Amino acid sequence: MKISDFQTKDVINIVDGKRLGQISDLELDLRQGRIEAIVVPSYSKFRGLFGGGSDLIIPWSNIVKIGSDVVLVKMEELRTLQDEKEAASYRERTEQADRRGYRDV
Repeated sequence: MKISDFQTKDVINIVDGKRLGQISDLELDLRQGRIEAIVVPSYSKFRGLFGGGSDLIIPWSNIVKIGSDVVLVKMEELRTLQDEKEAASYRERTEQADRRGYRDV
């Protein structure tokens, strides 16, 4: 299957039946040669008009089935790229505080 074939499929969450969008990107593990996650743009009603929004990161392990027209995923919680960046920033600040011997975050 080609990446371009992937990008034409709708991504559906089987937990609530919602259409999440179409795949815009993939996260790859180049060392092991496998797909780690699919990326789906997430646009709210207002952010979509003004170019905002963040991307949904869906781990490969959450893909239930890849059909001819859709990709079915099981997502209890939706993680966005913005959430990931905020979590990484918090972890970094916490680790720095731990190295200094105190926590100020």
